[in-house]
Amino acid sequence: MDTYHLNPEHMRAPDHLTREEVQKSLAELDSKIKTLRGRINATTADSNHTYHEHIAALERKRELIAEKLNDTEDTQSKWHELKSGLDNLKDDIGKFFK
Repeated sequence: MDTYHLNPEHMRAPDHLTREEVQKSLAELDSKIKTLRGRINATTADSNHTYHEHIAALERKRELIAEKLNDTEDTQSKWHELKSGLDNLKDDIGKFFK
């Protein structure tokens, strides 16, 4: 039996995920959390299962991965704004020399 206990403080999100991989990871974590919540209801109150800790750890990991999704969106919007600003600058310089 696995004796490793997951702790929310030890969770981390993988680096360098694409947007699709982030969305897939979030869906998988949602499914795992739902399964564990179902198991809580199926076990007795005095059992030694650590579903609550496992759920807390997976929820923390989900939060970290969701942050990466938001960071990706922010980065893309920043690049779009930068490109737009450079295009406007190019147009202004072109008008200046006409």
